[in-house]
Amino acid sequence: MSVVITFPDGSNEVFADAPTGSEIADQISASLARNAVAVRVNGELRDLNRRIEADATVEVITRDNEEALELLRHDAAHVMAEAVKELYPRTQVTIGPAIENGFYYDFAREEPFTPEDLEKIESRMREIVDRNETVTREVWERDRAIRFFREQGEEYKAEIIEDIDPAQEITIYRQGAFADLCRGPHLPSTGRLGKAFKLTKVAGAYWRGDSRNPMLQRIYGTAWSNEKQLKAYLRMLEEAERRDHRKLGKQMGLFHFQEEAPGAVFWHPKGWTMFQNLIDYMRARQRGAGYVEINTPDLMHRSLWEASGHWETFGENMFTTETDVDRTLAIKPMNCPGCVQVFNHSLRSYRELPLRMAEFGKVHRFEPSGALHGLMRVRSFTQDDAHIFCTQEQITEESKRVCELVLDIYRDFGFDDIHIKYADRPEKRVGSDDVWDAAEEALRAAAAATGLDYSMNPGEGAFYGPKLEFVLRDAIGRDWQCGTLQVDLNLPQRLGATYVGEDGHKHTPVMLHRALFGSLERFIGILLEHYAGALPFWLAPVQVVVATIVSDADEYARKFAAALRQADIRVETDLRNEKISYKVREHSEHKVPVIAVVGRREVEEGTVVVRRLGVKQQDTVHLDAALEQFVVANRPPGETRAADEGGVVAQSA
Repeated sequence: MSVVITFPDGSNEVFADAPTGSEIADQISASLARNAVAVRVNGELRDLNRRIEADATVEVITRDNEEALELLRHDAAHVMAEAVKELYPRTQVTIGPAIENGFYYDFAREEPFTPEDLEKIESRMREIVDRNETVTREVWERDRAIRFFREQGEEYKAEIIEDIDPAQEITIYRQGAFADLCRGPHLPSTGRLGKAFKLTKVAGAYWRGDSRNPMLQRIYGTAWSNEKQLKAYLRMLEEAERRDHRKLGKQMGLFHFQEEAPGAVFWHPKGWTMFQNLIDYMRARQRGAGYVEINTPDLMHRSLWEASGHWETFGENMFTTETDVDRTLAIKPMNCPGCVQVFNHSLRSYRELPLRMAEFGKVHRFEPSGALHGLMRVRSFTQDDAHIFCTQEQITEESKRVCELVLDIYRDFGFDDIHIKYADRPEKRVGSDDVWDAAEEALRAAAAATGLDYSMNPGEGAFYGPKLEFVLRDAIGRDWQCGTLQVDLNLPQRLGATYVGEDGHKHTPVMLHRALFGSLERFIGILLEHYAGALPFWLAPVQVVVATIVSDADEYARKFAAALRQADIRVETDLRNEKISYKVREHSEHKVPVIAVVGRREVEEGTVVVRRLGVKQQDTVHLDAALEQFVVANRPPGETRAADEGGVVAQSA
């Protein structure tokens, strides 16, 4: 029976027998066949060697296609598992997916993997690629699959199969002597993978992410379409290591962590100064945008969280405490229910809307120990939260205002490359489908009104409403999701929020949730890595160090530092009996933007030698001129964007 294959351009071809993806690619061109890695059949990604037995729309996916990267990385995980089994036969393989920028596989093995083991495994992976083993897909009966893996000593694989829905097909992929449970698709052979891969590290991971289960060893790797991409990524990793905010935080004396408070930050004076600078900046921006600021309790009764829906959908991430009988309190994981209580405390009129309430709220969420990562993933953090209560008619205008504000703020911090994602309803949520339909349509209309382009992030909305996610790209090309804007038609209704409308009747307001930094802790981590610690002058915790060459200049240095403090410049003096080269080197390592050097000559001439971080040239400037430069450079960018920031200091900062 003939099969009609329709291509994306609308053309079609008739095949006498059911063709494979490889045969279709080969018929189009030899070069396409060489570069093909998979086919999309009626929207479903499939192996090249599977036969297409009915009329279908088919697209050939080549290795330079962005979607092909996930396939390459998944195959790299299988090749790695095969290499491990060949080298260490008693090791059990468990789960090995493709992830962003690479792949991993979890292994059960008594002996820990060493760096030398990773080198051996990577070398064996290259051998497997050279063998060009054919990859074949087989459909097995469930009992056969369980029995096979148990006989192989693969208890974890057998457990996975036992938990699969009986209605789901069990597919096994073979390559050489290695067989693995997998839904696929996969490359037609191991040789198609190429050698643009690298194993990067070993970490611990609980079986199925549950701390009650055995600890496994997770080997991470990265894989790319070609060597050029791999080398670029490895260079980025090296640069990311140099910029690691945890190292910079220690080097600059900003903060530390310790076991007695897992996932919580111990802020040092300089770090807390930076933290407060961010709050002061955001407070000023929000005041100018018409927000009022509130503060709500950290501990609230569970009944409030049950009413809001947090207890049901987010309860496993909440910290709770028992006081007396039937009195369970929760440390707030989010600020929104408390904000609604402030709104509800007064009778509200439509004339008050939109009402924009901001809060720098400290929240606590349980994150698994293995997920904690410096400032980037913590259990205790401060959000620059705000909730806007408005009418349905005001959603678009308020959303537009939020988007304009957040993009303007990111520019102030040096982020110009920003991508927006639209996240719709998640599987675990509150509210009816009708309410979600209305919320999603409102957010889509608002996004369209802003004129902003966005991509879809399916199923990643908040449990109470869809959201826009603002993703920043940093100086070395990494993406960070920071700000969010969410349209919520559920929470105000669940918590009884109302306002008196123009008709004299009570109505439920719309609630827009918005955060711009997101988490202040995380945003500080991002800033440190984006700037490699060399923060803009206005944001640096210590902006100027006045360092003396000789003790005769000590009093001069003190007076200049006092003048700087009077002008709200964050300044320290270094009057130690050390060589100036030593002082400069030390403060440069601490990432101080400006070192003002004074000696006998400067005292006599009323000048200061200005040394700027990362700049070899130094300038001799009169004290008054230096002070003026520092004052101008200390203004946040939003205040001076339209004007010349003036002076060498502002330019370098």
